[in-house]
Amino acid sequence: MRANYASLNYTFRQRFDVPAKQAFDWCTDFQSTDGKFFGNQTRRSVRWLDKDTAILTDTSYPDGRRRRIRRLVRIDPESLSWTNTHLDGPFRHSQYWYRIVPAGARRSALEFSGFRLIRATRSLSPAKIARLANAERTEDSTMWRNRIAPGLERDLQGPSSRRH
Repeated sequence: MRANYASLNYTFRQRFDVPAKQAFDWCTDFQSTDGKFFGNQTRRSVRWLDKDTAILTDTSYPDGRRRRIRRLVRIDPESLSWTNTHLDGPFRHSQYWYRIVPAGARRSALEFSGFRLIRATRSLSPAKIARLANAERTEDSTMWRNRIAPGLERDLQGPSSRRH
């Protein structure tokens, strides 16, 4: 039986109380400690292929089972943007696009577009695809709002302005 796939396309915007260039630098300074923002215990390894390309490998244990996800990240410093393509894992071939835009001299925002490819046992209706895409947008935007944005602002607005 041939597998069916569905593409969940969604977007959101997240504001930051820091300048755009600082937000971009923080977001693309990938480190092994980044897993703390994901809500479960995640270990990250970062392998730089060149100055604008990295492979991130995240290993977590949701429900006691090991899950490893590798992502190819391409960074474009000129446009303050980057892409994240899943190489394996449950959302293989899914792509995510991030861009930091200025919102004044001291503020910025993340513009996020998700293109999650999911495998389905049967064809999904447009209404079901829309519900799934909305659930993904809610989950991802909540993580940025409640975990990542506060960490970014804490690190960049604190007295030592250090990275997480």
